[in-house]
Amino acid sequence: MKVRVHPDEWVARQQLAACYRIFALLGWTEMIYNHITLRVPESASGDEKQFLINPFGLHYSEVTASNLVKVNLAGEILSDSSHPINPAGFVLHSCIHDGVPGAHCVMHTHTTAGVAVASLASGLSQSNFYSAQLHGMVAMHDFEGITIRAEEGPRVVASIAGRKAVILRNHGLLSWGETLPLAFAVLWTLQRACEIQLATQSMGAPLPIPEAIAAQCTRDSFQFDPRRGAGQDVFDALVRQIDRIDDSYKQ
Repeated sequence: MKVRVHPDEWVARQQLAACYRIFALLGWTEMIYNHITLRVPESASGDEKQFLINPFGLHYSEVTASNLVKVNLAGEILSDSSHPINPAGFVLHSCIHDGVPGAHCVMHTHTTAGVAVASLASGLSQSNFYSAQLHGMVAMHDFEGITIRAEEGPRVVASIAGRKAVILRNHGLLSWGETLPLAFAVLWTLQRACEIQLATQSMGAPLPIPEAIAAQCTRDSFQFDPRRGAGQDVFDALVRQIDRIDDSYKQ
């Protein structure tokens, strides 16, 4: 049943719920863990920074627009929800929403390929079509344990330093963006780069891409360009696929 919220918040809720279903479709799930968060539009939240997060205890395939939890930066639940939120998700995502200008959407995964590359001393290698499109865009943050301590927040923000693709060492992948589709495009590219690196290194040493060529690939790539949709077309195509399978996320 539709919850009583500002129309702009309802649009954001449906977009975020669709994204959770897309993650489930792609296999980017970790039981009931990990998070995608989205800022509540200022037209609905006023001056207070608020964001939507998944209800802790539900699988991504169970997330709907209505059961998403609205929370502020103090960790106070602002929506009528029977579910709690995961403290680890709140701490990590709230510090980015608060401390990184433009972080409207934040995504975090523990995929096999992502955690594997994050656990390599050398990290992401500049050796395939996808990593080349992320030249100069990848931040690294050292592992400090489960992200439940607020004091880690400023260090996460400092490590990000404005870069949208983030590798949390020994932990997983993260992205953020001014829009949800942009954050998705960044994460998808980082995930593909990790998958291909994992496959390549299982066969031998990757063939490095020269620095100048990688920089050129990033300049030539249009998928992050707001003038060319910044991931919107890809996201819309996946939403249409979800709609054909199960559109209950809209409820």
